Amino acid sequence: MSDSPASSVSIVPGRTRFVTEMTVRPDDIDMHQHVHASRYFDYLLAARYDQMARCYGMPMEAFLERGLGWFTRTSHFEYKRPLRLGERFTVTTWIEEFHRDGVRVRFEMHRADPRKLACQGWCDFTLVELDTGRARAIPQDIARIYAV
Repeated sequence: MSDSPASSVSIVPGRTRFVTEMTVRPDDIDMHQHVHASRYFDYLLAARYDQMARCYGMPMEAFLERGLGWFTRTSHFEYKRPLRLGERFTVTTWIEEFHRDGVRVRFEMHRADPRKLACQGWCDFTLVELDTGRARAIPQDIARIYAV
């Protein structure tokens, strides 16, 4: 595998959308009887971890073995409709763009029935070296795997 940075090649994301199904659990509910805002971020991360392994074929463990991890630089969530206890929903994500040392991941969360948008937004994730905590250019082989 090549370990040269993505910046040495032109990587354009394919913007393939990947979907993970989930269910609202009792511990996700706040005092207003719907999902607490902080849980939406948990849902996004759980979906990405699932999709990294299942859809891209490169799970988080593969990054850890290389001494790499992802840091959330910026996140933006727009809450449209509440999710409630026991509701089934989907989390759809895709890489919108690559940066030298990170990616912008867009997402949508939809209720399963009726299919209505509950939340949407984006996150900028930076690739970091775990031993130093410093940002690192995305290696070319990783960029190619994730540019589907």
